[in-house]
Amino acid sequence: MMVKQFFLDCTLRDGGYYNAWDFSPELIQQYLDAMQAAGVDVVELGFRTLKNQGFQGPCAFTTDEFIRSLTIPAGLTVGVMVNGNELVGDVPQQEALERLFPNAAADSPVGLVRIACHVHEFEKALPAVTWLKKRGYHVGFNLMQVADRSEDEVKVLARLAKAYPMDALYFADSMGSMSPDQAAQIIHWFRSEWKGPMGIHTHDNLGLALSNTLRALDEGVTWVDSTVTGMGRGPGNARTEELVIEVAERRGKPVNMVPLMVLLREHFKPMQAHYGWGTNPYYYLAGKYGIHPTYIQEMLSDPRYSEEDVLAVIEHLRVEGGKKFSLNTLDAARHFYRGEPKGQWSPKERFAGREVLLLGTGPGVARHRGALERYIRDHQPLVLALNTQSAIDAELIDLRVACHPVRLLADCEAHTRLPQPLITPYSMLPADVRDSLGGKAVLDFGLNVQTDTFEFAKSHCTAPTSLVVAYALAVATSGQASRIRMAGFDGYGADDPRSGEIHQLLEQYQDADGALPVTSITPTRYGLHSESVYAL
Repeated sequence: MMVKQFFLDCTLRDGGYYNAWDFSPELIQQYLDAMQAAGVDVVELGFRTLKNQGFQGPCAFTTDEFIRSLTIPAGLTVGVMVNGNELVGDVPQQEALERLFPNAAADSPVGLVRIACHVHEFEKALPAVTWLKKRGYHVGFNLMQVADRSEDEVKVLARLAKAYPMDALYFADSMGSMSPDQAAQIIHWFRSEWKGPMGIHTHDNLGLALSNTLRALDEGVTWVDSTVTGMGRGPGNARTEELVIEVAERRGKPVNMVPLMVLLREHFKPMQAHYGWGTNPYYYLAGKYGIHPTYIQEMLSDPRYSEEDVLAVIEHLRVEGGKKFSLNTLDAARHFYRGEPKGQWSPKERFAGREVLLLGTGPGVARHRGALERYIRDHQPLVLALNTQSAIDAELIDLRVACHPVRLLADCEAHTRLPQPLITPYSMLPADVRDSLGGKAVLDFGLNVQTDTFEFAKSHCTAPTSLVVAYALAVATSGQASRIRMAGFDGYGADDPRSGEIHQLLEQYQDADGALPVTSITPTRYGLHSESVYAL
């Protein structure tokens, strides 16, 4: 007897991380028709969620009403995905399910519900299977981050699953670190306990997404996932346009790929050029070392990170561990300032009683250069420049400040050429960074990073982040300057995550004991007291 295989495309769900699930109705309709022509069985049109944070398009919610506005081609099953954390969180599970699925399957265009779930949420989320099955839905469970679990752990999960009537138990290669042999091994472990249908969702860090999927089919897995062009977080997934060919060959059924290839040319290739998903050497390293791909995605989309920065952070996470993504860990990879702050130099000797002009790296410095240079010559403030900012005459800059070790490694050559002494937590820096600064005149002021904390001591400080602006504010404050004027803190666009980070940092500074008066004298988007350099 031939076992039914299900070919599921989840482009609009997994690809939505790039465009906030805001696909146009024209694209969606064209996509649906292409999927039917290519022999896909199930399309997962998006997430279904109770969370409403920031603007997200229709495929973030995938309501019955939205699906009914589309023309679903005959023979195509519509699926949605629910994040398991919504079923084990503050809202009781039954209430969450009733709100997510107000209609029974008979009255809904949705045929399949998949629950994506971390191992620690699995047991608590499982009863949702029974509830959904009673309402007539097909149910799949996607277990994330299983690749690094032991045989015993996998068998325990399979035993737990056995008690529930799910239609497919999936595992995802969340880190993209799996080889075909490892995929086969995990399938065998599951199989020793779980006798129902199995599925696999692969990632392409190592370029093995398709190989792993095909090996899983050889091992008896009957549900496989892919996305058009591999569109998905970071390195992306197995590519539908390739898996279509393999599945058609296995089924011995011809398919029509023309609509899919038109869809690629008109929509997905331009999007891929714009957003840049797909594997690259950084994702390859992350897959090799079991580092969460979102670290790479965050760094590649953040202009603060150069190639040296990204590679240094990958090396740090390889040593420290980076299986679970957290922006704090990314920050920890950017500071190395844990433990007791050490410093040899007191800023008081240069700063006491002085007005400080802090030069940021925004375009405001170059744009108002003439006025800033006049102000410096007339008023003689102590001029402190962040990192390698050099938009104004070098002889007008007194000191530089830098503390991000990865940044210092990237900038060391520039620093050795720049004439000003550098304030940095020198005695706390990794040896390779100290060596790279060579014969540079360095003023050693210690830094300790602690969330939500500013403290100003004689030869060190505590700041809530390793961002150089936090360190610079602390240096001037520890040095007992009279006030701080800022230039070149233009700010970023409203939806840039750095805006919120710096805005919060400036608020924390202004609330800290001993904080100095701060004024921006060039245009800024931050909520700072502002004056014009032209009137000083």
